[in-house]
Amino acid sequence: MGSTTPPNFPFARPQAWDPPAEYKKLRTNQPVSRVTLWDGSTPWLVVKHKDVISVLTDDRLSKQRTRPGFPEMSAGGKEAAKNKPTFVDMDPPDHMRQRSMVEPLFTTEAVDKLRPHIQSTVDHLLDAMIDGGGERPVDLVGKFALPVPSYIIYGILGVPFEDLAFLTQQNAIRSNGSATATEASTASSTLLDYIGNLVNERSKTPKNDLISKLVTEQVLPRHIVHSDAVQIAFLMLVAGNATMVNMINLGVVTLFQNPEQLAKLKKDPSLVAIFVSELCRYHTGSAMATRRVAKVDIELDGHTIKAGEGIIAATQSASRDEDVFSEPETFDILRFASKEEGGRGEDWYKAMGYGWGEHRCVAEPLARAELEIVFATIFQKMPNLRLAIPFDEIKWTPPKKDVGITELPVLF
Repeated sequence: MGSTTPPNFPFARPQAWDPPAEYKKLRTNQPVSRVTLWDGSTPWLVVKHKDVISVLTDDRLSKQRTRPGFPEMSAGGKEAAKNKPTFVDMDPPDHMRQRSMVEPLFTTEAVDKLRPHIQSTVDHLLDAMIDGGGERPVDLVGKFALPVPSYIIYGILGVPFEDLAFLTQQNAIRSNGSATATEASTASSTLLDYIGNLVNERSKTPKNDLISKLVTEQVLPRHIVHSDAVQIAFLMLVAGNATMVNMINLGVVTLFQNPEQLAKLKKDPSLVAIFVSELCRYHTGSAMATRRVAKVDIELDGHTIKAGEGIIAATQSASRDEDVFSEPETFDILRFASKEEGGRGEDWYKAMGYGWGEHRCVAEPLARAELEIVFATIFQKMPNLRLAIPFDEIKWTPPKKDVGITELPVLF
């Protein structure tokens, strides 16, 4: 390592939508290296696809954020790590025990039954925009991208419709990156209190929703306690919500950047599944979440990572690895189509948008279904959808945060 201080991390995106340039250099020269975080700690950064898979499938590495050495990305993150953990921050066997309580809700079969609900939510929000008229600029984030995933997951949880707007606002404060640590923490507490009250209500009067299912199948038989049910429901509420909002906005803008690809999708909406797979490769929406800490000394690519040392697995970099994806900087709607169909025949599952291993996103089938329905519908209902501002005036998330768009004025 020498005496030089490792570079500061996170790296900044050079332009709003591209991953940091440092990743490409490190993939070539230093696939496993040290970085310096905000608190002066120096965890390892892993950038190659094969090494990221190695990290995310090694049970000698821990997901427990309370372990000394676990790499936290901010003071707010360090504070949040003290909260009661959900299964995403657990190791085996606790992780699978809790995850299995919600997994049946997100199987492909279960999600297929939700598709009509997703379609009607998307139709309702788009129709409301169309009824408002498209001659004046409308913010696609506030009117569409933000409510779509929120309304769908709230429907699954059993949140009353009249509370949607308030909860969506609290969730935005919690996850938009511009709130202070105190504001984000207060919003989290508000959401936790709300979910706690809902768990209490469903304990007395169960309905046909996820919270009732947790109460009747897990809390009442004493498999888990009340606070576990609150945390699991809270996780379902917030996990991936900001990512989904960003992916809708990023998908729209990426198609505007690639008009020939947009023309293909408009002409043949059946391409939507492979478009979504490429979108989730090209823009890894949650790039800072895959972190571990070593429980024992391990060897990785010629380096000894000692017990108690943190590791950041750069999934965003893995999704652009030249050894796995041809011309990874190119957005290609046909990348995952077979060669017989004029595509590249690459494997969509290797893209890291949903993580890897046993912690791969439990709600991936739901997220994919939402994105597929959004992009199969929006350009059919709004064939003239276009930016209302010059491209260089789009408001992006800060360059050291996950890639996203905070405001997107459109005409249609």
